[in-house]
Amino acid sequence: MLNIADDAKVDSDVVFNHSDRVTISVGAGSRIYRGSEFTGDISIGADVFINRDCYVRPNTTIGDRVNIGPFVRLVTDTHDMGSHERRAGAVRHDAISVGDGSWIGASTTVLAGVTIGAGSVVAAGSVVTGDVPDDVVVAGVPAKIVKRLST
Repeated sequence: MLNIADDAKVDSDVVFNHSDRVTISVGAGSRIYRGSEFTGDISIGADVFINRDCYVRPNTTIGDRVNIGPFVRLVTDTHDMGSHERRAGAVRHDAISVGDGSWIGASTTVLAGVTIGAGSVVAAGSVVTGDVPDDVVVAGVPAKIVKRLST
């Protein structure tokens, strides 16, 4: 099921991969630019800005007033550890949560199971492999805290 708020603006070539068993919702006043793809259960809050060519996988929650730069990937896909014959075992989708008011810079990758705290900033080009607290700036590969922000 696809639920897009009446006043949300979604470019015509944005792809929503969903079914009767899967819900994608886009909140009021949100904007999604061209070339993005969303697959599986995804919740996008109100007044969110998603720039072009973003890739968002199942079990992702994006809070209110979040800004996401171009070419960002929110990848919930991971695998259980398999045997010697095939290490990539059974696939699973560990949830990603992006807190209210946060900002994810261009070409960032956020990996499965990560929570990004409210009011935080992820610097462009970062790879986020662990949780990010509220009100910090993280940067790098892997992303680490580089600054604390006032509330």
